[in-house]
Amino acid sequence: MHYTILPHRALLRLNGEDTLSFLQGLVTNDVSRLKEGEACYASMLSPQGKFLHDFFIINWHGNIWIDCDASRIDDLQKRLTLYRLRSKVDIALVQDMAVAIAWGEGTLAPAPDMHIFSDPRHAALGYRVIGQQAALGAVDATASRENYESMRISLGIPDGAQDMVFDKSLLLEFGLEALHGVDFKKGCYVGQEVTARTKYRGQVKKALYQVSALSGALPTAGTEIRAGDVVVGEMRSSSGGKGLALLRMAELDEAIKSGIKLVAGDAVLTTQLPQWMPAVAATDA
Repeated sequence: MHYTILPHRALLRLNGEDTLSFLQGLVTNDVSRLKEGEACYASMLSPQGKFLHDFFIINWHGNIWIDCDASRIDDLQKRLTLYRLRSKVDIALVQDMAVAIAWGEGTLAPAPDMHIFSDPRHAALGYRVIGQQAALGAVDATASRENYESMRISLGIPDGAQDMVFDKSLLLEFGLEALHGVDFKKGCYVGQEVTARTKYRGQVKKALYQVSALSGALPTAGTEIRAGDVVVGEMRSSSGGKGLALLRMAELDEAIKSGIKLVAGDAVLTTQLPQWMPAVAATDA
């Protein structure tokens, strides 16, 4: 089994009698049914339905833990505090805990100071682990963060902080419903109306694709992808010769029908829809 601590992740601890009801009105997934030991994947949106944060919510040891991107944890904490108002919820940044990931063959034995749960997005992502830094550090690392990123990208799984654009991206373009990050039956939350309208009116115009280079090297995130003079989309994260790209489906369809190559920087690209992604208009090229 591959195992490594993820230094780019950090934890918030929430407790208080209103914690679950407070989160229920803010996040995209149904947290009201989270029992002890359970976890879900969710996001926080702007009132306009644009991406702000994605994270894991874990019910463990009488607290609710939020496993989120470390570089933006201060912003998340501020936003949660702003919405708290009179709700009986304490929100604290946890300094002495960490997040790890384990995947592949074998098992990982739990310790008293760690909690292991299946990654709710996709079974092949393995297990996530939260716990005291000393407990997680006592497990021998058999992989690196780069190994994890390569595995994630090989599955076509987006990472919010790397692949989505703050206050711009729409979750459904990145397949978060199929990754069990959006619940359309849970009721209202911030940004819910726009997200539901986008889904039910069929307004999703872009989709996340896996890409690799037929020639040249994959460029950095944000690089435009073109079919001739037409901008089809842009690169997102990449690792190990494979990457993710957000592509406009209509323009991609036209490029495929016309036999026009997709180019990003010096690279000529081939595209493939992730296996977990529901069928969309464009076929693979």
